[in-house]
Amino acid sequence: MFTAYYSHPECRLHDMGPGHPECPERLDAIHDQLVASGVMPALSVHEAPLADAVQLARAHDARYVAEMQALLLESREAGRPRAIDPDTFACPATHAAALRAAGAAVAATDEVIAGRARNAFCAVRPPGHHATRGQAMGFCFFNNVVVAARHALDVHGLERVAIVDFDVHHGNGTEDIVAGDQRILMCSFFQHPLYPYSGTQPLGTNMVNVPLAPYSRGGLAREAVEQRWLPRLEAHAPQMIFVSAGFDAHREDELGQLGLVEDDYAWITRQLVDVAERHAQGRIVSCLEGGYALSALGRSVAAHLRVLAGMA
Repeated sequence: MFTAYYSHPECRLHDMGPGHPECPERLDAIHDQLVASGVMPALSVHEAPLADAVQLARAHDARYVAEMQALLLESREAGRPRAIDPDTFACPATHAAALRAAGAAVAATDEVIAGRARNAFCAVRPPGHHATRGQAMGFCFFNNVVVAARHALDVHGLERVAIVDFDVHHGNGTEDIVAGDQRILMCSFFQHPLYPYSGTQPLGTNMVNVPLAPYSRGGLAREAVEQRWLPRLEAHAPQMIFVSAGFDAHREDELGQLGLVEDDYAWITRQLVDVAERHAQGRIVSCLEGGYALSALGRSVAAHLRVLAGMA
């Protein structure tokens, strides 16, 4: 059984301007490294569908979904960009890209639960984990991983899932949406202090937040996983695991100051695979978040996928 790989050419067309770190070339770097490293033949490649408003509203306020779609359509029809905040911009292609990114996560969830794939990775952009219930921010428009997690719960009838986030930035949007939902356990580590300057005070008992000081290396991240994540994951016994897979904690990435390397991402992925095999029939859906040093991003995703695909 293959690892499913979801992406779409429209995700590359989302462009927030020259010099912006969340750039289309990120997807090129991932694809090229997967080909060069020999990982691509182990993947079952799928084009991401468009998410619909009902799916998005499982994570977001329905009013926010309608207003954001209207703003993105206005940008598309006017043929010019729109600023959401100082870091986040919509261009004419953003509407389709954002719907493809969330749609990939939903389709991957369907594929894995149906047993047609052992697990899945969504190579999509824009990312999602900073998008709150009612606000776009931090390069994010819709919270792809929560849309997928709630789809698993509300449509497929799962009772317990976990969301794991190893991006260098705290997934404040994900926490805003899922805090207090005892069906979902969220485990994360992140650099603190760093944008969005949140996460040190968990918003609910279903949150496992581990702030790491700047210049922490992979050993401390592994310690956080072993001592903080794994006991809670074992107790929760998730029936599916969703991953906010940000690779900007890599030591080569200038948007943060942590010191992870490819072996750390492979090790973390192995721990998640082991938990999923014990409790979730191996079911994992991983969605790309950050990672802006292009070579390091490609190498790290390849390490992540080698483990998911059973190649390492």
